[in-house]
Amino acid sequence: MPAAEHDVMLVSAGFAPQAADTTWNADVRAAVHASIDHVLAGHDPFPAVAIDRIWNLQKANKSAEIFFARAGGTGQANLLLEIMSPGLLRDTITNWAEVTRALFRLVDLEVNRRPHDMDGRRLLDQLKSLPGVADAIADQPREHPAPVVTVEFLIDGAELRLFSLIATIGMSMDATLDDLRIETLLPADEKTRRWFDGLRRSAS
Repeated sequence: MPAAEHDVMLVSAGFAPQAADTTWNADVRAAVHASIDHVLAGHDPFPAVAIDRIWNLQKANKSAEIFFARAGGTGQANLLLEIMSPGLLRDTITNWAEVTRALFRLVDLEVNRRPHDMDGRRLLDQLKSLPGVADAIADQPREHPAPVVTVEFLIDGAELRLFSLIATIGMSMDATLDDLRIETLLPADEKTRRWFDGLRRSAS
């Protein structure tokens, strides 16, 4: 059970939420955030971001900032809204419908784990109201799906293919830390790897 749902049950039963327990040392929280910074920085030259459970951006490494700017990102705080809203970034994703279907499924599963997550439910409704999203998530693939969904970009004539790894804080009992995710984007082919190597050289 997510830590936030645990807190809701405690409050419903007349107890204080576990999130109100401040007995653990602030140094632990600082160490966690320092470790997140370490992972983000160490992932260069490839993009990496820290997000919450509904994909609100918390932190990003330099490569992510440069890459999303090159891809046409507008700087929206929520990455799902950034990707699914009509605009230049959405237009650069050549398999946008497939990616949208996979991302929506991920966040839908996360929200369904949390019956009291009103923010998550509002986000799902907002995403479904965007042009093309409802059709994308309703469309069922006619072929056997690949084991990993890659995000395919076309940027300045370069065809880039990326897949993601998502990490969470292990054994977290704190609702805020339990929300954090680190998403690292990795090249799915050598051509994409070389493009990001060039991006790093041009930025330095």
